[in-house]
Amino acid sequence: MNLTTSIAEPEVLVRSSPLIEVCGLTFGYGDGRILDDISLAMEAEGVTAFIGPSGCGKSTLLRCLNRMNDLIDGAQLHAGTVRIGGRDIYQRGVDVISLRQRVGMIFQRSNPFPRSIYENIAFGLRLQGFRTKSALDERVERSLQRVALWDEVKDRLFARGTDLSLGQQQRLCIARAVAVEPEVLLMDEPCSALDPVATARIEELIHQLKNDFKIVIVTHNMQQAARVSDRTAFFYQGRLIEYNDTEQIFINPADPQTEAYVSGRFG
Repeated sequence: MNLTTSIAEPEVLVRSSPLIEVCGLTFGYGDGRILDDISLAMEAEGVTAFIGPSGCGKSTLLRCLNRMNDLIDGAQLHAGTVRIGGRDIYQRGVDVISLRQRVGMIFQRSNPFPRSIYENIAFGLRLQGFRTKSALDERVERSLQRVALWDEVKDRLFARGTDLSLGQQQRLCIARAVAVEPEVLLMDEPCSALDPVATARIEELIHQLKNDFKIVIVTHNMQQAARVSDRTAFFYQGRLIEYNDTEQIFINPADPQTEAYVSGRFG
């Protein structure tokens, strides 16, 4: 079964419990292995955080969830499956463009298109089949309101998105992602380039958006993981060490390596 959609009638991934299933995933570049036999299941609700020291594979796993790794030379799925909504996203014939509409991604550094604020959001909507100005206007406004950016930019919608502050640019990128109504939002250290005030805005936004989208976030910030996530997965040297409710991970972890990392003894 594939994820191919038409523009007129975009396919909606079937919700299942769990929504995301990673089974025996081994992944790398060329002959090198970055991820080794990863298995975890993520429910449709709430925020899941990936934590671990640099180079442990957490960002690679995140990019496996919408096949962004396909864009890297030598990337190779050695074994295992990734299912979203019950469908294997690495199955032959999967429409990767459609997949990335269903599984949006926010990167470490904001990357607005070199276009107007309005066009940053309208671009993806047009690909989905939106044509009339009234429909585009309504969805652009709604998307900006969802990320608490509308009141700040409503009088300059046709200014370049790159003219915004870094924090505003990141919220614009989130608005661009949510405009097409994905099932999942992937966030790869979305606050690492932001000041504390902008970081607090993004964290508040995550709390709001998790009511509408499954969110998976990679973060190096232990306090941030504790604040925003419902469940946390700890990775070390390409392996999943522990996956549990966030409170359990930080207060009473089952594995000594997890306890050492969250307490700051290494990493």
